[in-house]
Amino acid sequence: MARKVSFSALESRSARLRLRIRRRPYSGPSLARGIMLLYRRNKTNGTWVLKASDGHGAYWTKGFALADDFEDSDGKSILTFYEAQDAAKRLARGEDGSTDNAPITIDSALKDYRRDLISRNANPYNAEHPRLHLTGALLSKPVALLTAADLKKWRDSLLGTMAPSTINRTCRCLCAALALAAQHDERIQNRQAWEVGLAGLPDAQEARNVVLSDDKVRAFVRVAYGLDHQFGLLSDVLAVTGARPSQVVRLRVEDFHDHPLRPKLMMPKSAKGGGRNRSQKKHERYSVPITVQLAAKLREAARGRASDAPLLLQSDGSSWGDNPGLNYHRDVDKVVTAIGLDPADVTMYCLRHSSIVRMLLQNVPIRLVASLHNTSVAMVERNYSRFITEHSDDISRRALLQHEGPQTAVANNVVALVS
Repeated sequence: MARKVSFSALESRSARLRLRIRRRPYSGPSLARGIMLLYRRNKTNGTWVLKASDGHGAYWTKGFALADDFEDSDGKSILTFYEAQDAAKRLARGEDGSTDNAPITIDSALKDYRRDLISRNANPYNAEHPRLHLTGALLSKPVALLTAADLKKWRDSLLGTMAPSTINRTCRCLCAALALAAQHDERIQNRQAWEVGLAGLPDAQEARNVVLSDDKVRAFVRVAYGLDHQFGLLSDVLAVTGARPSQVVRLRVEDFHDHPLRPKLMMPKSAKGGGRNRSQKKHERYSVPITVQLAAKLREAARGRASDAPLLLQSDGSSWGDNPGLNYHRDVDKVVTAIGLDPADVTMYCLRHSSIVRMLLQNVPIRLVASLHNTSVAMVERNYSRFITEHSDDISRRALLQHEGPQTAVANNVVALVS
């Protein structure tokens, strides 16, 4: 039987009603290590408040029931002093000493979100990235106790350490984890805290779409092959197809359709915006044409391998993984520096941007450009319109209105002679 703790100032109804009404709770007994029971005196029934250690030198508090000051206990929402002790320990620890019923912290919300992403065949990095930037105090804070001010202060602390668009992506990942926690715990009723506190930073959507000339793209691929053949092959596929790195690393040997004149790849979809159907969409494929030269290299890479094996591998024979950038980012910096560009501006993704703009300037219909790059017409127009304007002077000049000049006027005054 659990030991009950005596505390004369709060034990009886009459003792509590002698206390002055105030907002700040009165200190109560220590129930266990890191667990205290507090009491807030109100005009009506007082409130029992749990104060618990977060494990990092700080405490969190939560009101969890009314005291039986003017009404008798019902064992649920109105509790006596001794009933409140048991309820406080259950809330802090969970039933029977487990943590099943303990408040969900940001730390546990991110862990749950990671498991959810894995179960949906999505990228678990979305749950791991916010953790790199959260403080220990925030990680251990219960989600139900988060305020918009807490989260806004954290979001703003990231300014200057990363691009605003990266901050927004990080906040969206954390929002997804908190929303998932709220779906599974009805005690979390403060959804507005992250909807307001983690709202996207304004003017952070400017696309950093660095477009390389065809000569620079060729130089990128050539230097990449010089560093490492497998890294060069990955870069070559990205340059020719314009696909995302996360897509091409999921190509299988059977996705390479060899043909002497019209080779192609059946590219896995990225499933961006896939929601709960992400896993299903990632199994879908779409056809992307490739050059005969690239096909010859892929044919050699696929020789003698199983049809379900990854088409592109690292030099040690391992796959590029769910986050290929972690494996090649240093090589990309070396390549970019070697071709005379700035690694702070040019990334592997520039091969995709360059592919999209190249097709647009070759008058490939925008609907087809969007389909070949697994995106939407709206996204292409939003992110690449300015590049089209900058690079399409010769194309648009042909459609300019030409006023009549002297030669035109003379030609119009010529009268045919009657024979």
